[in-house]
Amino acid sequence: MRFVLRRLGFFALTLWVALTLNFVLPRLMPGNPALAVVARSRGAISPAALKVLEAQFGIGHQNILAEYSRYLGDVATGKFGTSLTTFPGASVARIVLDAIPWTLGLVGLTTILAFLLGTGIGIFGAWRRGGRLDSIMPPIFVIMTVIPYFWIGLVLILFFGVKLHWLPYFFSYDFTLTPGFNWTFIGNVLEHAILPAFTLLITTIGTWILTMRNTMITTLAEDYVRMARAKGLPGHRIMLDYAARNAILPNLTGFAMSLGFVVGGAILIEEVFNYQGVGYMLLQAVNNDDYPLEQALFLLITVAVLVAILLSDVATAILDPRTRGAR
Repeated sequence: MRFVLRRLGFFALTLWVALTLNFVLPRLMPGNPALAVVARSRGAISPAALKVLEAQFGIGHQNILAEYSRYLGDVATGKFGTSLTTFPGASVARIVLDAIPWTLGLVGLTTILAFLLGTGIGIFGAWRRGGRLDSIMPPIFVIMTVIPYFWIGLVLILFFGVKLHWLPYFFSYDFTLTPGFNWTFIGNVLEHAILPAFTLLITTIGTWILTMRNTMITTLAEDYVRMARAKGLPGHRIMLDYAARNAILPNLTGFAMSLGFVVGGAILIEEVFNYQGVGYMLLQAVNNDDYPLEQALFLLITVAVLVAILLSDVATAILDPRTRGAR
């Protein structure tokens, strides 16, 4: 319990710092962000919208503490303002909520699948070191990891989308369909997700294979693994219960970080495939100087990473009780 309370305290402190930075940084920017938006939109923003933007960033307000208190209250109640340039007049909270399911469905499931497959291949590759699996799979996927995934996505679009016409490669579903929970729409969404998901999978699985294989090889040389062999325990039990269970602990933190950044989306992949996830929305917000949308998305990504790290610490403490006293 004491360990959990310490981690929760650290989480609360870090979250407060992130919230404060998210409040301060726009106000430290040179110039007037509201006027920058007006200049970009060529005067298309109404005077009322300009006043809303100035109030949100504290322009012309002397009492910074009052602005900070109002900002914390808005964050606590989910009030992030309205989009001024990307989706003029639309609620930022609604834009973010609409984008999150697409990112979680594409990037989230692909990240989990890459971790499971990569960890499994790394375990078996290290257990049968020098075998056929260990000689073929890790080198191939490690090479794929260093290739820019947006370039692989463009190649897949060229062959499977443009030339062969096998798979769709634009947007997340067919524009002619009406979104709904029916097999026609769900099947179309899955079809549109094949190319971006496959691109992410083959370019990220190599990292999990390499890290798990190297850690597993080191763990197999430990004394307690040798003792288990000397006792005559079954090979699968030694591999999973003794070696893999301890070798996977360092990977959990990396996996938690990956899950945290899932909320941010794979920006380049979502841009290449015009997939309307969080990463795509973030890029549009940056390009359009949409400060309210930028703030909300940055805060969302930060909170997701902090929550993922907290869960990783708790999971590590459960799997390895030795870490409780060390933290």
